[in-house]
Amino acid sequence: MSHTRTLAAFLARLDYTDLPQDVLARTEDLFLDWLGSALASQGAHPIPLFERYAAKMGPTAGPSIILVNGQHTSAYFAALVNAASSHLVEQDDLHNSSVLHPATVVFPAVLAAAQDLGKSGRELLLASVAGYEAGIRIGEFLGRSHYRLFHTTATVGTLAAAVAVGKLMNFDEEAFINLLGSAGTQAAGLWEFLRDAADSKQLHTAKAAADGLLAAYLTADGLTGARNILEGEQGMAAGMSSDARPPCLSDRLGSRWALLETSFKFHASCRHTHPAADALLALMQREQLQHDQIASVVTRVHQGAIDVLGRVTVPQSVHQAKFSMGTVLGLIAVHGKAGLPEFHQLALTDSRVSTFRDKVSMQLNAEVDGAYPQRWLGRVEVQTLDSRLFKAAIDSPKGDPDNSLSRAELEDKFRRLLAFAGALDSDRAGVLIGRVWALRDAADLNGLMECGDAC
Repeated sequence: MSHTRTLAAFLARLDYTDLPQDVLARTEDLFLDWLGSALASQGAHPIPLFERYAAKMGPTAGPSIILVNGQHTSAYFAALVNAASSHLVEQDDLHNSSVLHPATVVFPAVLAAAQDLGKSGRELLLASVAGYEAGIRIGEFLGRSHYRLFHTTATVGTLAAAVAVGKLMNFDEEAFINLLGSAGTQAAGLWEFLRDAADSKQLHTAKAAADGLLAAYLTADGLTGARNILEGEQGMAAGMSSDARPPCLSDRLGSRWALLETSFKFHASCRHTHPAADALLALMQREQLQHDQIASVVTRVHQGAIDVLGRVTVPQSVHQAKFSMGTVLGLIAVHGKAGLPEFHQLALTDSRVSTFRDKVSMQLNAEVDGAYPQRWLGRVEVQTLDSRLFKAAIDSPKGDPDNSLSRAELEDKFRRLLAFAGALDSDRAGVLIGRVWALRDAADLNGLMECGDAC
């Protein structure tokens, strides 16, 4: 367990003063992006189910806020609902090489616990960085084989959330070892739900954040966990991976800030669709093509895209449409964008989109697959009705670290997400944006969402 021990030691000694300014700023960026995703799910199925469950099983008052309804409850149930809501609209972040959505599991757990424990904005930022750094490395450790069957954000997300809350509680090295054991033994989440357009994806993140928080609170009270849950003979890698790489767990800790490698989502769909969507959009603009001039589109993709997107042929729900390569490219081709309004108003009802969907195919490509998961390349070939053939290549989809969203673009995305859900008006959205940009100066997080008539 040498690499697990090295990771635990790093997490225990990590201090706020160790964090570079670009890491702190990026964490604030990621937090705002997550907050917008959570609020954008207000009232959308299946989030009210989680709200009703929390109301029935949890306290009717407490220190931690449920973002979509403003109600207060325990940290556990706030983390549960907030994690479910922030993974619904498919606008939350993604780390490429770990294929992990860190925000939707780390921030719900750490915000709920910070409000419960009376922690400051700086403490929240430090704990969030710890959750990202650990979660990303554990995801990389479990490898591509893990992702083929397991939803990494569900499995690894449980440990990332646990680490974030454990850091908030100032765990030492031994406590982190026990914490990883108790979090890892709860890790679960399978991709089979995609075939049925089921709601399990939100349950995955809800349970990951809440169970991570559970593991941290119990560890703080003395619960022990498996000491070698990651590398052990009957641990996560043994049961959930065939290509695990233990050195990833301790990869350049303290010098490589993996959080900085996290991508923002531009399109409101599964990230596996984004490279091809960007490539198709660039090609159509370059060649001045209209959707009805196109006979076929071949997307050259990595195996992970086929494993996830290949399960969806004719989408039965808006959420399933976000995992349909043909539907996403149909929205791009017909409407020039694949945002929340397009998915909710057009993805299942516009016959031009469904017609285009049937023209799209995926083919495994050695170059694209070889670059994955470190890089998500976009390659498309378009055949026109008059037999012309065009190709386009995108190496860095919009939102990737080397093609990232600026703060102005993140603010615009945040406002659009809130406007879509009718969550807050522009003035109130501005108040929240200002509060997030000032997180490092916040004495506590209890009033983050509570600003009277201003919010």
